[in-house]
Amino acid sequence: MYRVFRSEWYEKKLKKLDKSEQNRVLKFEKALKGDPQSSKPLGYPFLREKKFHEKRIIFLVYEKYKCVFLITVTDKKAQ
Repeated sequence: MYRVFRSEWYEKKLKKLDKSEQNRVLKFEKALKGDPQSSKPLGYPFLREKKFHEKRIIFLVYEKYKCVFLITVTDKKAQ
């Protein structure tokens, strides 16, 4: 079981999403606790993304500490 942490920037971006997108992100956060490797790696094994609609959630996975650090929610153009 992994612990999930949010950055301040992630919190700000999350508040800007509409309710349905926020609910989807919250479900994804819960799923991350069980298996953070179920998402796409971004060049490094610890840097990952999860896609939904036109947006991406970018996060880091720390295997050694069994935790996930959510960095930001962005659209594809900003990636």
